[in-house]
Amino acid sequence: MEKQIDIFGKKVTVSLSNTAVKALSRRDNPLVAEMELYFSCLIRKQVRFKENMEGDLVNVVDQLSVRFRPVMTKSCGIDYEGDEPPLEDFPIQKPEAFVPHWLKIDFKKDKWIGEFGF
Repeated sequence: MEKQIDIFGKKVTVSLSNTAVKALSRRDNPLVAEMELYFSCLIRKQVRFKENMEGDLVNVVDQLSVRFRPVMTKSCGIDYEGDEPPLEDFPIQKPEAFVPHWLKIDFKKDKWIGEFGF
């Protein structure tokens, strides 16, 4: 299934696999796919799946919303033990320039999988 959504005035194509569509239909609570663009010493992109999130969410289907979140760390370092350093929102002047063109979501072995690109 494919659907186009609008984030910051830019069209994003969201593709859901058949297994993802089936898994969403079985959910009691909505799922949020957060496209995180991480700025630090390097740039990382990651899709995080969360529940009960508020904020700038765009509805894709009944049980799925999407959001784009650029984040950064206060300092650059690779010697953090355990979890990564705390993240904070990254204030981008023109966020539409960084919004991805596509998002793909799948559900395999009872786990949500996502990727996005430009």
